[in-house]
Parts: sequence; structure tokens; C-alpha cells
Amino acid sequence: QLQASGGGLVQAGGSLRLSCAASGRTFSYYVMGWFRQAPGKEREFVAAISRSGASTYYADSVKGRFTISRDNAKNTVYLQMNSLKPEDAAVYYCAADMTIAVRTTEAPYDYWGQGTQVTVSS
Repeated sequence: QLQASGGGLVQAGGSLRLSCAASGRTFSYYVMGWFRQAPGKEREFVAAISRSGASTYYADSVKGRFTISRDNAKNTVYLQMNSLKPEDAAVYYCAADMTIAVRTTEAPYDYWGQGTQVTVSS
């Protein structure tokens, strides 16, 4: 089970840190990803991190502004979002994938959190 939190309302240029806590003992076996869905749009990839945390991947639209990280001891993955823009507003979802490779598409991800709303005012 994945529980995302940390969303909220922030002004453009501001920052938020999302967290996703996982239950169970096998968190370190999962590649973790963040996706987002804005109203009227399809869900899109934001960032992903390998099992160990050594490798990270980002959508071009967030590269240099967002940072994904994980703490396997705490069964938690984070998404630090800086320099937020109105176009970053969306429901953000965390997801877990048991395959070894880090994927940037939805299909391989086995488990999904409930989503947390991020609103960015201009």
C-alpha cells in the first residue's frame, strides 16, 4: 500500500515536498516513480528512482527543478519540487514497480498511491 502526502497550495516559484510511504518489508525491491495528472489531461511521468536510489530519471519539464529521493529504511520516497510553475498543478501519484529496470511509462508500475493535490497560484 502506498500513501502519498505533502500536496497543497503554493505560489509560483515556491516549493513543496511530497512523500510516499509504503507498507511492507520489501520497499527496497521496488523501483519508485511519481506521475501527475492535470484536469483534462492524461497522466504523465514526472520522475523515477532505482531500487538503491543510485539512478534517477526525470521528465524534461521538471528536470533541474524536481528531485526524487528515497529512504529505504523509512520505506519512503520523496519528490522535492522547487521553482513551481502553474503548469505543475496536478494530482501527483506515487507508484511502485517490481521490475529491475526503471521505467518512465505507467504500464509497468504495479501499485499506485491515492494521489495528492498540488495547486500552484500565479
